[in-house]
Amino acid sequence: MILILENPRIEALRDPPTSRLLGATKSDASTETSASTPWHLWLIAILTLLWNAMGSYDFVMTQTRNTEYLEQVLSEEQQQFFFDFPIWAVLLWGVSVGGAALGSLLLLARRALAVRVYAVALVTYVLCMVFQYCIAGVLDVLTDTFSHIVSGVIFFIALGEFLYARSMARKSVLR
Repeated sequence: MILILENPRIEALRDPPTSRLLGATKSDASTETSASTPWHLWLIAILTLLWNAMGSYDFVMTQTRNTEYLEQVLSEEQQQFFFDFPIWAVLLWGVSVGGAALGSLLLLARRALAVRVYAVALVTYVLCMVFQYCIAGVLDVLTDTFSHIVSGVIFFIALGEFLYARSMARKSVLR
């Protein structure tokens, strides 16, 4: 009887099916069998939390029109560009930066929900960039190359956050 219970095929049947793209391979009920936490999870969770806190801070300072902050980073024309965003674009931006920060907190708490939250943050970031580059004309306002490089770096970091969290969930590090 013990041999049957320890059979990996039977163990696989006990785990409910989850999304291969977004979900973990272990259910919340099976936390006692989750893998030990690798040191790099703590490092990545803390670094991404700091990174995403900067993005959240930038969002809040822009939305509250904090002139002391904005005058240091944007011209008046650039400030007006961001102030003129329609509400749906502001919501996309807020969900993107807030979701990424929440994903980092969930990663720090070793929660598999981080995968889904990072996915939402990534998708909303892409939609926000589509708006800025294809509809709003950001290229006419932000003429420096550095701003566009930063947009690319943000995308790759967001993608990396999602892929890392998904990998940790698949290895049962996240529960």
